[in-house]
Amino acid sequence: MCSKQLNTVLRIPSLWSCSVCLDQNSDESKDAFAQVPWSPAPAPSPMNPIDCRSACASRCALSSRPNLCNRACGSCCARCNCVPPGTSGNYHMCPCYAAITTRGGRPKCP
Repeated sequence: MCSKQLNTVLRIPSLWSCSVCLDQNSDESKDAFAQVPWSPAPAPSPMNPIDCRSACASRCALSSRPNLCNRACGSCCARCNCVPPGTSGNYHMCPCYAAITTRGGRPKCP
């Protein structure tokens, strides 16, 4: 016999014995799982969403283009769940808000 045939012949009984062991243990494992009810793990709760409309209204209160400011602020707030305090600056309070840029690379959030 060549070595490939010998390996195949030797491998078959070991696979057969594994399947026999699995068949014998399957009834026992079904009983073990039947005793413990399965319940999915609860999803981690996200942070409570802030009121973006009022946060952006105060952020854009002094803007010369309030509609544009509110629209940009609203999309940034929805993504980051954060708006820096005050009417300008304070980006260190909300790094995600400060990191969002336009396609041109300019800061998007007012």
